[in-house]
Amino acid sequence: MQATQQSETRSSRTTEHNTRISVSGECIAVSCADCMTETCVGKSCGRVNRMLVRYVYSFLFLLSLLVAWMIRDYSDKILSKFPTFRYCRGEHLCLGSEGVLRVSFGCFCFFFTMYISTVGTQKSGDFRDLWHTGWWPAKCMLWILFMVVPFFMPPTSIKFYGEVARFGGGIFLVVQLLAVLNFIYWWNESWLSDKNVQQCQMPMLCVSLGCFVVSILGVTMMFIWYAPHAYCGLNIFLITWSLILIQVMTSISLHSKVNAGLLTSGLMSLYIIFLGWSALMSEPVSATCNSKPRLNGRGDWITVLGFLLGIFTLILASFSTSIEPRSISFQKDEDETSEKLPYGYGFFHFVFCLGAMYFAMLFIGWDLEQTMEKWNIDYGWSTVWIKVINQWLAACFYVWTMIGPLILKHRDFS
Repeated sequence: MQATQQSETRSSRTTEHNTRISVSGECIAVSCADCMTETCVGKSCGRVNRMLVRYVYSFLFLLSLLVAWMIRDYSDKILSKFPTFRYCRGEHLCLGSEGVLRVSFGCFCFFFTMYISTVGTQKSGDFRDLWHTGWWPAKCMLWILFMVVPFFMPPTSIKFYGEVARFGGGIFLVVQLLAVLNFIYWWNESWLSDKNVQQCQMPMLCVSLGCFVVSILGVTMMFIWYAPHAYCGLNIFLITWSLILIQVMTSISLHSKVNAGLLTSGLMSLYIIFLGWSALMSEPVSATCNSKPRLNGRGDWITVLGFLLGIFTLILASFSTSIEPRSISFQKDEDETSEKLPYGYGFFHFVFCLGAMYFAMLFIGWDLEQTMEKWNIDYGWSTVWIKVINQWLAACFYVWTMIGPLILKHRDFS
């Protein structure tokens, strides 16, 4: 009898201990559970197929990106035999840049065709809905056609597309930035909801402080690696300005009239440092202030890992920013009905159009006159300044989301 009571006491203590441990897990998993619930809304989880279709389009986009990479680094002999590549005279940089732009143009044409044929679709059962979710043999043949045709187009047309791709790639960065902001606020609101606010206080504090600690550590390492000398004025300015942006954003977020909280400012600080670090890493190898230059060659595992990480983040950004138009909007749609589709097809494909332009700029370093060596991606002074401007825009947009409702009191920023 006494042994039974001791066993029940130990069991009770174990249950309480496990309950306390699971609080943080519940905070992290609650949003995923909500997403799964939303996915299975309707008759027989009718939205599941439409949501899973996005993965197929993401695979085609990834396949296009890998084709561009292979053509840039390993197709010199093949491309030199094409009549449209004769003016390159067998030069590797010219052939690689041209090949990337042509694959990017084919990918852009495929998703632009899908955009034209699906934009405005609002209800299930529409022919455009069936076209978006089905007809895969026809769409695969269409994708292959768009991958081949650009290689027979005149160079002047591809050069013009390259100039347009610079602008489109910049727009993609802005869309990606707004999606990051939307995700940060969504995370903050999810943990501050009435049902989670009590159990998520400690995880929120830990995540916020962790973000600030990593941000300060990142600033310190950037000073050590990318500003080792007093004459490195540009790098010192960029790193110092990143620190100033963090201080300004945090001060505004903690103001009594704003009260945005530590979590949003902590996550944004981490994102600001990431953009600043990425910009400094993109400096050319010849830069005297870069004590941690990129190493070239397939044997450099850091370069290989960075290359694969760049591809992954590009696909993830294209996917996350393409869920629906309201993901980058400050105003909610007040006329939502159960008959509407789970995401906007037209906007989905439009973002992939921009993504096709963006990956072309990654592979050629935003410079149409030259491309990068094997196993390198996204470096050069053009890339550096693109990332710096993107960092400044990120800070400006975040500050505006905090002070905008105070300045324009009659506008709906919900």
